[in-house]
Amino acid sequence: MFEPLIFDLWYFGHFLNPARKAARIPPHPSLSAAGKLMEPNADKLRGLRITSLDDEDDDEIELPATVAAAASGYDDDDEDEDEEAEVMLGFLEKPKHPGLLRHLFPSKAGGIPAWLDPVNLPSGNSSCCGFCGEPLHFVLQIYAPIESNAAAFHRTLFMFMCPSMACLHRDQHEQWTRNQGNPRRSVRVFRCQLPRTNVFYSSKPPSHNNSDKPLCAGGTALCHWCGTWKGDKICGGCKKSRYCSEKHQALHWRSGHKNDCLQIINSSEASSSVLPAVGKVPARTSWPEYQIAIDDEVDLDSDGCDENSSKSLVMQKHGKPDDTMQSWMDQFEADADNQCWAYFQERISRAPEQVLRYCRDPNVKPLWALSAGRPSNPDIPSCSYCKGPLCYEFQIMPQLLYYFGVRNEPDSLDWATIVVYTCKGSCDQSTSYKEEFAWVQLYPTSISRP
Repeated sequence: MFEPLIFDLWYFGHFLNPARKAARIPPHPSLSAAGKLMEPNADKLRGLRITSLDDEDDDEIELPATVAAAASGYDDDDEDEDEEAEVMLGFLEKPKHPGLLRHLFPSKAGGIPAWLDPVNLPSGNSSCCGFCGEPLHFVLQIYAPIESNAAAFHRTLFMFMCPSMACLHRDQHEQWTRNQGNPRRSVRVFRCQLPRTNVFYSSKPPSHNNSDKPLCAGGTALCHWCGTWKGDKICGGCKKSRYCSEKHQALHWRSGHKNDCLQIINSSEASSSVLPAVGKVPARTSWPEYQIAIDDEVDLDSDGCDENSSKSLVMQKHGKPDDTMQSWMDQFEADADNQCWAYFQERISRAPEQVLRYCRDPNVKPLWALSAGRPSNPDIPSCSYCKGPLCYEFQIMPQLLYYFGVRNEPDSLDWATIVVYTCKGSCDQSTSYKEEFAWVQLYPTSISRP
């Protein structure tokens, strides 16, 4: 049974806004750049439209249904289930109150995470890239409780990523070798969940009138540089500043802590007032902060469908195709990547600013940009904790890079999509933050499989 992303309007109705009319923004360069990597046939068909057989003109041409099946990973028998599933889309909006507080259970992107469990944070190698060893950057978090699971009354998924494209290339290669030991990753996803009655939050819903406070005001000391990870290293001078890594300690020292440290040491009160507040870090150390608004894809289809859109893949020309057009379509049909790319473009063109797709229905498959670089069932591991199966839960789209201000350069971070699989039973084990599985799909020039 599908568990909705926002299960209780009593708590979370402010995240749903079906009437929301998001401003259209330019597509991230990766969306158009990837199109150039497709075969010329795809470029020739990009401006075409596919009309329904229910239209008045029976002679209009429709691209085969295998286009949709190739992109979604569905067999023909699954397509009816896909149409009935409720896919939720995530859109970014500037936060009304920057620094979204954890006791308001936010869904957000960029900035620093609002840890659900503020005490038992991931630490050690879990916080670092498996390739370069640098601390991972916070990407986003999704508040996704499960109504039928009492242990997951509060449930948040956190995604982190190394900003190095070289590491993402290596990650994409490493994910194919998961059966050859514990693969290194540059993309990590953690799941944290709590029952309704817990030591951190009230069992009553937030009032959102600035009077809400968590039951547990404190938490683990965080890194003074990134404000993200546990600060388990202490400055040897002032004994006040905390860091998650030697690199962040060095960056903080060069950015001004060298002088602050001396002030603290020489101060008779040993005041920490000269230390920057955790999370008040230079803009270059984190991506811009946004809150995530959720809309139903079906609602957007009915509200925002533009039949004249140049992004739509429907025949603009009536009548049967001539020999040249038929030749293009035959070649296009034979290329699985072109089929996937066409459907991917058509699907996201319904809401081009989407950065997230969410659906925990077990019948739903991810929306793949390409046929290549897509996992088969054996490539998806079992849950590391309960050994049960994983299921698709959400994916992030390349449009997120536009909001994060990532440049369109050869060595810039880029992806086609990153798909996250989580424990189907959302198991409740002793570990507070359980690592889930992410699958990275890159564009054709980046895709490699051993």
